[in-house]
Amino acid sequence: MKAKYVLIIVLASAIAGLTTHRLLSSENTKKSDNTMVPEHTETAAFAAGCFWGVQADFDNVKGVISTEVGYEGGHTKNPTYKDVCTDRTGHAETVQVVYDPSVVSYNDLLKAFWELHDPTTPNRQGPDVGSQYRSVIFYFTPEQQSAAIASKEALAKSGKFRNPIVTEIVPSQIFYRAEEYHQEYLKKHGQAACGI
Repeated sequence: MKAKYVLIIVLASAIAGLTTHRLLSSENTKKSDNTMVPEHTETAAFAAGCFWGVQADFDNVKGVISTEVGYEGGHTKNPTYKDVCTDRTGHAETVQVVYDPSVVSYNDLLKAFWELHDPTTPNRQGPDVGSQYRSVIFYFTPEQQSAAIASKEALAKSGKFRNPIVTEIVPSQIFYRAEEYHQEYLKKHGQAACGI
């Protein structure tokens, strides 16, 4: 008898979960600030030094719906900030960007990425040194990969930088969301930009 009740509870939970998923997958949903989220969004991920400033920069791009900071590209499961700072996990401080492609293109995001950091310094941005600060584009689709390669090649040919561009372009890997205190860090502390 007890097993029947457990099965009913499990099935009810599963149905509720499907219903919730269907509600969130409807044509438009509301974010916590009551703005509408379009049905079709895409995701991009970039590493360009300390993720606090990178997140703040992408949050200011029209068409970006949300950003999260975290760790990507490493070999340690469920790393913490303290783990990543040892420079032994292989992760890069990364910003995952959800955007509306009808408002901002992936190429526009790439342009913002190239402008917000120095892609010629390996494992470093400003005073921050370590492999967690390396420049990386994590692509989710073959189209993103092609666009990233083309934009890197165009930037290299432009003569803007004397040194070679060292930005890695690699497939998206497991993204580990950073601790809550890192999310929107600059906004929470009333700063518009990192002091780099």
